[in-house]
Amino acid sequence: MSTARPESGLAEHAYLCLRQAILDRRFEPGERLSVAVVAEQLEVGRSPAREAIARITYEGLAQFEPNKGAVVANPDRGELVEIYEVREVLEGLACRLASQRVSAADLRDLRAILTEQRAAIDSGDVARHYTVDMRFHARIREIAANSKLAAQLDLLQDQIRLAMSTTHRSPGGMPLALAEHHRIVDALESRDVLLAEFAGRGHIARLRKDLAIAEPTRAISDPSVAEPL
Repeated sequence: MSTARPESGLAEHAYLCLRQAILDRRFEPGERLSVAVVAEQLEVGRSPAREAIARITYEGLAQFEPNKGAVVANPDRGELVEIYEVREVLEGLACRLASQRVSAADLRDLRAILTEQRAAIDSGDVARHYTVDMRFHARIREIAANSKLAAQLDLLQDQIRLAMSTTHRSPGGMPLALAEHHRIVDALESRDVLLAEFAGRGHIARLRKDLAIAEPTRAISDPSVAEPL
């Protein structure tokens, strides 16, 4: 009995592997995504590799360039600011919805994440802080319980991760993020939808403004050591 994956399963597998390879910098920004090379590296056929590249391109992690075909996207600061303009609205909406649906157990989870975030700051562990920061926002999306909204925010988050090699550090960014996260959780606990949306939008707006005026730092090849955005 054959154990081969169906073609649709191969395409999904190729997509997930290619997406992770791009986010892990195994394919660098600006690098050409040749169907033959992608198929060889992912150990799949050309058809699944082609579908994976098309899907990655649709999601903004790659783009088509004349005479080159698909290349890994390399967002500049202006494009990143545009991403944050959209994210500001969507994160605000996520917090608004979460304030209507949050439970006592959800609030305990969020407070526990903030305790982890404080520990990361106190130890100067930027990589850990980045991971905890991502988990905080993911938990808010779960509480908001809107799959369409979560999908759009996930796409934006991937594009932000891709741009981390050219992002900018802001002094005191980690303590500021923690304080803003506390305000978000307090707003959720109050069940005040306007206050929750305001807190969520304000957090992303501050990041967007910092990004717009910051001076670029050296390129960072590992996104885990960059200041979380």
